[in-house]
Amino acid sequence: MTTEATPSPPDQTPAPAMVSRGWVQGVALVMIFGFTVMGILAYRTYNASMPMPQKVVSQSGQVLFTGDDITRGQELFQARGLMQYGSVLGHGAYLGPDYTADYLRMATDNVADQLRAHGVADVHDAVVKQFRTNRFDPVTKTLTFTDQQAKAFGDIQKHYAAYFGENSTKYGLLPKMITEPAQIHDLTAFFAWTAWAGAAERPGHSYSYTNNWPSEQRVDNGPTAQLVVWSVLSLVVLLGGTGVMFAIYGRWSQKVGWHGSETTALSFRQPGEVALTRAQRGAIWMFAVVSLLFLVQTLMGGAVEHYRADLSAFYGIDLARVLPYNLARTWHLQLSLLWTAAAFLAGGIFLVPFITRREPRRQHWLVYALLGALVVVVAGSLLSEALSIYGVIDKGSLFSQQWEYLDLPRLWQILLVVGLFLWIAIIWRGMRTTLRTESKMNLPWLFFFTGLAIPAFYAVGLLAGSDTHFSVADFWRFWVVHLWVEDFLELFTTVMVAYIFVLLGVVRPKVALGVIFLDVILYSAGGVIGTMHHLYFSGTPVEHMALGAFFSAAEVIPLTFLTVEAWAFLQLGSRQQSHDKPFPHRWAVMFLVAVGFWNFLGAGIFGFLINLPVVSYYQIGTALTANHAHGAMMGVYGMLAVGLAMFAFRYAIPADKWPERWARVSFWCMNLGLAWMVFATLLPLGVLQLYHSVNDGYYEARSLGYLTRPGNSVLEWMRLPGDLLLIIGGVLPFVWIAWTAIRNLRAQPAADELPENPLYTEVAPQPATSKE
Repeated sequence: MTTEATPSPPDQTPAPAMVSRGWVQGVALVMIFGFTVMGILAYRTYNASMPMPQKVVSQSGQVLFTGDDITRGQELFQARGLMQYGSVLGHGAYLGPDYTADYLRMATDNVADQLRAHGVADVHDAVVKQFRTNRFDPVTKTLTFTDQQAKAFGDIQKHYAAYFGENSTKYGLLPKMITEPAQIHDLTAFFAWTAWAGAAERPGHSYSYTNNWPSEQRVDNGPTAQLVVWSVLSLVVLLGGTGVMFAIYGRWSQKVGWHGSETTALSFRQPGEVALTRAQRGAIWMFAVVSLLFLVQTLMGGAVEHYRADLSAFYGIDLARVLPYNLARTWHLQLSLLWTAAAFLAGGIFLVPFITRREPRRQHWLVYALLGALVVVVAGSLLSEALSIYGVIDKGSLFSQQWEYLDLPRLWQILLVVGLFLWIAIIWRGMRTTLRTESKMNLPWLFFFTGLAIPAFYAVGLLAGSDTHFSVADFWRFWVVHLWVEDFLELFTTVMVAYIFVLLGVVRPKVALGVIFLDVILYSAGGVIGTMHHLYFSGTPVEHMALGAFFSAAEVIPLTFLTVEAWAFLQLGSRQQSHDKPFPHRWAVMFLVAVGFWNFLGAGIFGFLINLPVVSYYQIGTALTANHAHGAMMGVYGMLAVGLAMFAFRYAIPADKWPERWARVSFWCMNLGLAWMVFATLLPLGVLQLYHSVNDGYYEARSLGYLTRPGNSVLEWMRLPGDLLLIIGGVLPFVWIAWTAIRNLRAQPAADELPENPLYTEVAPQPATSKE
């Protein structure tokens, strides 16, 4: 009797790694070192930041306010959107005052007036002694104000009661925004606590808890020795690191960076020849929603800018009664993060079928569920933020506004984290078959791992609750603002861009892997610990400033490398044109090249300018900060997001219906509009404000009186052409291209499986013919 042999299962042995283990070891060392240091700094943040007193009393024993009052004031500061109007400890918006510097100036002037009335001869020294002497008892957690400081606290409450109770919109805020005496008391307590930390000397040191910030002659606050020394060392790191980078690049330039494929000539599949799966169609819809969010975000930016140019009215309309400055800026800032992040999520979903060449059943259901969740979170968060600013929603609730950049109320923030994990589940579901056959050092796994970092690191922001100690909250929220946005989100997009060129056949996977691993090492070497450059003056110990300055300088080095490589990147497609089928992604690549330019200028030069501690000391919270933010956020992440969308739209729109002219107009108007915005207004205004801060004082440079000077108003009005160019010439054509893609989706049949090389075919060389 014979038995039929059972067929052996297919070989599931993973493909070998395409790069050496040295790359992985380099990444591991950088990450282990970086996050070990960050762990130590987290411990120091919790244990050595400016102390939160249980109660604050006068010398005569009167309780002025408690720690609970400070926390309630902090929650109110967030809930009513005041962090999107002014700032505290330098962090927040730039139209209103910095309330730390504001309170400190009013308190010192008030105490000085009292001392003069009592015949004190040397008022300045007496004021300095009162404010720099640290009267906090760490055992009882009681902070003692002098009787003069206690009286100043009461008088300043009256000032803020009149300020926030103003029955007009002359400050760009809602009329009678805050009128309850208890809320004014708590808000003033919060400001008073931060001002005390800005002047009182840290035990064992001759500088305050905030490293002598803000600059204020009335309490002898000036740059510390550490501030100057670490600024100089930062310059040494930048110059030395850049030199080493170029030396390495010159030696191994043929082995690292973007290099074309050495395969035979390619014939790119043209739009109409590439079938899209149902999930990819869902990604096109996501990109269309992204374009609308982008439009709303820029319109909010135009409204915010108009407040700075003309605070009194919006072309005859009292806009602040409906859309006050702090609400417009909240929506502008929040949408900038949401639309760019959503574009990266859509890009990941769009690429997966090209990578795996197949799609799991009902995958598109999950994609549309994610799209619905995105719409709900965006609409719900924007509505909650408006109701919170209007005072309908109480402070400290699941629906009240939170910290700047993390303005999403806690409920929507949690739901967004859930949505991000749903997205990575979609990515995993689409790639799991391919991942089983690949080494964990190869492209598919890198795509998944860098994608997994997106929900993981955004979730860290949940540690910054509205009632969390200010220094601790700043530490965790900048893990999102810096580590999530400037490091891991950028690494995921680096993988996506590299994968796009592998899928197009213009680079080999091994070349793409080299670029990715090099970027991970270069970005993370400075980017992880460089997060601390946001915490120079947040009440954290001085080592945060030292390490933040040192490593943030190193962040400029990879940006220089990427700028050099951008030119090779631009030529990848053009080198591979063959026959009558041209490279179809000219404008997607142009947007990606623009990323290299703005990475170097906006993130690199403008970022380094404000990250030097001695410069940041005078300019934090001024137009130079906004200059860097616009150049880096829109210039880098905005252009990346639009480039990914253009890549996807190209396959959704038939070749004969592709709006080539509008793609060209959109590219040039976005970049020229952004350049106009930066060079005509933000940079010159920031330099003038920096000069005024150094020469006259930080309080003066942040005052509304200075911002509304005729010369400054002219600079603000000069931004108008750039804003119109970006919105009308850049964003509206992008929206039109998105609409064109949606209208043409139905005309194409959906695919369940894709060919081996879905975006190109190799063209065999033609045999030479002999002449008779």
